[in-house]
Amino acid sequence: MTTWVYTFGDGKAEGQSSMRNLLGGKGANLAEMSNMGLPVPPGFTITTELCTWYYANGRSYPAELKSQVENGLVHIGKLTGKVFGDAANPLLVSVRSGARASMPGMMDTILNLGLNDVTVEALATQAGDQRFAYDSYRRFIQMYSNVVLEVDHHNFEEILEHYKDQKGLTLDTELSADDWKHLIGAYKAKVQEETGKAFPQDPHEQLWGAIGAVFSSWMNQRAITYRRLHQIPESWGTAVNVQAMVFGNMGETSATGVAFTRNPSTGAKELYGEFLINAQGEDVVAGIRTPQNITEAARIEAKSDKPSMETAMPEVYRQFIQVAETLERHYRDMQDLEFTVERNKLWMLQTRNGKRTAKASLRIAVELAAEGLITEAEAVSRVDPASLDQLLHPTIDPKAERRVLASGLPASPGAAQGEIVFNSDEAEAMKASGHKVILVRVETSPEDIHGMHAAEGILTTRGGMTSHAAVVARGMGKPCVSGAGSLRVDYAAATLTVAGTTLKKGDIVTIDGSTGQVLLGEVAMLQPELSGEFATLMGWADKARRLKVRTNADTPADARVAVKFGAEGIGLCRTEHMFFDEARIVAVREMILADDEKGRRQALAKLLPMQRSDFVELFEIMAGLPVTIRLLDPPLHEFLPHTDAEVAEVAAAMGADAKKLKARAEELHEVNPMLGFRGCRLAVAYPEIAEMQARAIFEAAAETARKGGKAVVPEVMVPLVATTAEFDLVKARIVAMADAVMKETGTKLDYIVGTMIELPRAALQAGKIAKTAEFFSFGTNDLTQTTFGISRDDAASFLNPYLAKGIIEVDPFISLDQDGVGELVSIATERGRATRPDIKLGICGEHGGDPASIHFCETVGLDYVSCSPFRVPIARLAAAQAALGKAAASQA
Repeated sequence: MTTWVYTFGDGKAEGQSSMRNLLGGKGANLAEMSNMGLPVPPGFTITTELCTWYYANGRSYPAELKSQVENGLVHIGKLTGKVFGDAANPLLVSVRSGARASMPGMMDTILNLGLNDVTVEALATQAGDQRFAYDSYRRFIQMYSNVVLEVDHHNFEEILEHYKDQKGLTLDTELSADDWKHLIGAYKAKVQEETGKAFPQDPHEQLWGAIGAVFSSWMNQRAITYRRLHQIPESWGTAVNVQAMVFGNMGETSATGVAFTRNPSTGAKELYGEFLINAQGEDVVAGIRTPQNITEAARIEAKSDKPSMETAMPEVYRQFIQVAETLERHYRDMQDLEFTVERNKLWMLQTRNGKRTAKASLRIAVELAAEGLITEAEAVSRVDPASLDQLLHPTIDPKAERRVLASGLPASPGAAQGEIVFNSDEAEAMKASGHKVILVRVETSPEDIHGMHAAEGILTTRGGMTSHAAVVARGMGKPCVSGAGSLRVDYAAATLTVAGTTLKKGDIVTIDGSTGQVLLGEVAMLQPELSGEFATLMGWADKARRLKVRTNADTPADARVAVKFGAEGIGLCRTEHMFFDEARIVAVREMILADDEKGRRQALAKLLPMQRSDFVELFEIMAGLPVTIRLLDPPLHEFLPHTDAEVAEVAAAMGADAKKLKARAEELHEVNPMLGFRGCRLAVAYPEIAEMQARAIFEAAAETARKGGKAVVPEVMVPLVATTAEFDLVKARIVAMADAVMKETGTKLDYIVGTMIELPRAALQAGKIAKTAEFFSFGTNDLTQTTFGISRDDAASFLNPYLAKGIIEVDPFISLDQDGVGELVSIATERGRATRPDIKLGICGEHGGDPASIHFCETVGLDYVSCSPFRVPIARLAAAQAALGKAAASQA
């Protein structure tokens, strides 16, 4: 027979902390605290497996569950000397959820279960306090009706507030036993009115209703949303914890509270928390009464005139300090504690690893290692790599009010605020006159680069996580919200409209690139701080990791930031991004629009010195570190002139007829430019383009060598290759240009030529391509597009329903699709190495900064990952955790 119920209490338990998958986090920790001999009210846990069974069987229960629950109630009764449902000596219980992953506030809790019109009198007699008993009963009716009977909470609040107004009372604590009796009658009448049924009086009916409600809450909307945001699988389910009630509202010698063993905001080693005398747990978090500080030091700092627990309950405080220290040492991590004091007796209701800010996480991990509680490797594993964004970018103050206008995609982390502007020239002009601006566009293009540079942040109504706006913003380290589709931008009227609200140029908004929210007005922000613990932990991470971490950098500014953050080279220099500058884009357009080789070579001659000087600066900044340079890969729609003024500008530069040029631009227009005339296709059709770029690369390497800089080994990358023949044709041009430059300069240059694997065919043909390609870099942005057959710029509109319906667990442009795209990476890796065992393998799509994707790269055995500059620390930490996890798995 399956065991569905595990008991705990009186210094022993049937479970332990290692059983969190079965008992949930709360149940496992209650069992562990019981085994440790700590004061835990007795109870039992119904397993997470029952939750799975419940949903798989039409929300029903297995036949044997009832008897196991009854035995659990008997177990609690023996330890408390009470009987569930007994009229004279009733056992009252709490019913709480408890998933294996902490989901604070997402699911439901019911306290004081077992009270009815009869047992409330018994409770009053036992406690010698009618007011306490009837207060507990009204709380139970309110909570049970809301959670189980689905009578909205506000119904009871309205009754209570109206009654207090009539009586001239302010606080709930001012109500007498008779007041609560009156209100209980009103509450029960409201339940009858709303449900058509009387409030249940049978404690067993109450219990099964509560158990069902907790299991049902696993699928409530807020829990579903929380799981999606935190990537918690639905299949995990929740446990149900049934526990003897202990009361913090039994007068001035009773209390309830929550505490952290260290400060969750700063990480300081100090008890941090709040409590309330004569209260139940929900009073602390509901904000109805102002909580009191636990320590006297915290009370003084807060300038509170209410006594601390340290002075009001000194003996209980001393016990609590001992328990807190014991639990932190036992779990070897900062603990989040819930407790109740019933008539000067301390009871522990929960312990769990406490949630904390990134700053606190670093400090706690480093200090726990210094205290000898954990190893350096464990400290590295304790910090969430993604949370480092909080340290590298400004963030919105968690205490600030958020007036959300719209939501889009969290395309580039951090927060920014400023006056909205609708074109890049305005952004640049307003920046020059001392204004802070947010650039608002339907979508950005290369012409917007100066506006994006001038803006504090970027907001677009179209585009995905790897759109132009997202990629460029991340490279610049600027916050960006993309794909905010509910916004309507009217360029002509210079307005932004959403849900009846219209904003005009100059109105202030705040964007949160970490959540995708667009907020009205100025919102308080916190500036980033890199503490000493950051450098310490990163040093430990670098010792542990195998994967190298490079950066995607197209400008000297990007490269400098990346080196500061610990990048070990450039894994992707997108040469087309070097032409986004307004002074250069005209020359690129000349090249694209030229209708013969002579015209293209004239334009390329203008671009050569620009490219060469860019590469010299990058090589000098990287000081001998590897630099992978991708040949030109411009989707033509990003570079073609769109307006008559832009056409006229190019025509003037070329000395050509504007009408003829406009016709040429229309001729080049593509229905699907992402699958169009780009990448190596440009170099095959117009080899002079690859020749110019190769010459610029090798001349820059020679010049750097002449200046006495560290030896540079350029890695020249041919993009969008699908066949060996394409690659070999372009490589021959690159090699010929390298030979020519070496002959002209008398300089010996080392270099390698490889390709970006971004098409499924290339992945499958990797064994053949590797005969001449010396490295592969997986361009997972395009490989995801071409594998799924979806546009990364347009996918947001239908990926959200896919996520909501559970068809996919995570956006494949945010975290690598390991089953499909990942399999192609594995195939290409295996086949490439079979042909060329020493082939260098890396990843340079945006997945290079995603921790889950980095774990995959470690598993496959790539040599490096490459990501945007501000994600380099994230990648370093994630790579270390991946290596440590792999090492641990191999030893298991």
